[in-house]
Amino acid sequence: MMRTSSIRSQDDPLSLAIRPPPEESDSDRHIRLQHEAEARRISEQIDEELRFEREKLKKSKSDVKLLLLGQAESGKSTLQKQFQLMYSPASLESERMSWRTVVYFNVVRSIKKILTTLEAWDDIDDGTDSQSTLERQELGDYLPPRASSSATPSVHSSQIGVALSPPSPTSPTSPTASSPIRGSTAISDLRRRLLPLTNTEPQLADRLSGGVAVSGSGKGEVYVRSGWQARTIQKALSVIDADPLVDDVARMLEQSREDIRTLWENQVVRALMTSRKLKLDEWSEFFLNDISRISARNYVPSTDDILHARIQTMGVAEHIFDVDIHGKTVTWHLFDVGGARGQRHSWVPYFDDANAIIFVSPISAFDQYLEEDPRTNRIDDSLQLFTQICSNQLLKKVHLVLFLNKTDILRKKLERGLSVSKYILSYGDRPNEYESVVQYFRAHFLQVHRRNNENRRVLYTHLTNVVDTKATQSIIGNVRDSIFRGYLQSAALV
Repeated sequence: MMRTSSIRSQDDPLSLAIRPPPEESDSDRHIRLQHEAEARRISEQIDEELRFEREKLKKSKSDVKLLLLGQAESGKSTLQKQFQLMYSPASLESERMSWRTVVYFNVVRSIKKILTTLEAWDDIDDGTDSQSTLERQELGDYLPPRASSSATPSVHSSQIGVALSPPSPTSPTSPTASSPIRGSTAISDLRRRLLPLTNTEPQLADRLSGGVAVSGSGKGEVYVRSGWQARTIQKALSVIDADPLVDDVARMLEQSREDIRTLWENQVVRALMTSRKLKLDEWSEFFLNDISRISARNYVPSTDDILHARIQTMGVAEHIFDVDIHGKTVTWHLFDVGGARGQRHSWVPYFDDANAIIFVSPISAFDQYLEEDPRTNRIDDSLQLFTQICSNQLLKKVHLVLFLNKTDILRKKLERGLSVSKYILSYGDRPNEYESVVQYFRAHFLQVHRRNNENRRVLYTHLTNVVDTKATQSIIGNVRDSIFRGYLQSAALV
């Protein structure tokens, strides 16, 4: 008769292995039981960690992961602030004072750029002689360049026919070759009085970046990592009573208020801006026009200040919001990425499990070129980047939204008479009007999508100005609903 082994069988190998030795002493038995208890504790801890990870994985599968993609300075971080303002206003409020450093940095950098440009033009004029030789050149004799046949790029070399390098105006006569320049002393005096303020720029930059420099991602740009707001506040609070750097800048701004206003309203500065010899960042005008408020004692950044404040993102910053959609609360993970060419490799790890992408393209940038590559028009770079996103196999089923952004700036440029066809050669003789320009750019992005749309995915397109809170939050609501519908369909719930 065959013998059947049982769990209690003495022939069971496991029982034999764990059986205590026959001559075990009381002390040995005590040590053995301690080891067994510790082993059970570790085993139970591992089981608990595995259970936690399973629950976390299960929950994460129900979360929405949204990527904000686009080139640098397209408006991604501003859009992230709008999401934060809409779904986590308390977190934005807690960061409010950290943005004071950014606003001061933006103002100081703008002033320094104006003074540097004036110096390069040898303090052309202070505006007292409106008919000076050089001012007439700036305002009247500045002629749009004509693209020569040898310099005209091949239409096949880019997504859209563009001038591959900035058009160069006819070089004006050197200031030193003209008659004596009137008013140079006044601007020299302004420069001397503003020197202590402009000298704080590298210190403010270091405070924001934590001393991190990024090579190959633009000229002199300042980049910040995720969590810079908390580090900025912590650095300030680590000093007894107050932050000496920010307080010194605030004091200098207050004392220099009239000098800054005089410089900003100077006719030569305006002439250089009109002739595009002086190209300030988009936020410069917003802050310098309101310098009285920003330079006031005990200045606290407004929400509009935070939306206009500019600092570049390095790497990928994750922001988590709980979004209520039709009575259901869903956790959204919003990833704001660095858009400079040297930063784009960091996007790929986030493609695997992304639910949705908002691609942000600044259509006002038709007259701008990449800092990293001055021969590449920003519109063309944006189209190339959008092509890569649309054709990426990992993203073929991802919900796709396109923001054609900075429409407010586009309107202003067209109203000033800036010609699109001067920079976008394929625009030809189409009307230099807002609707025509917008539809032209929109058609090119839609064409890219159609050529890379094997799955017949819908592209949701919006014309946006993401510093406009009311309009942007209305669009965010629509985008939220469309993303959630796609999310439910992908989960086979509808």
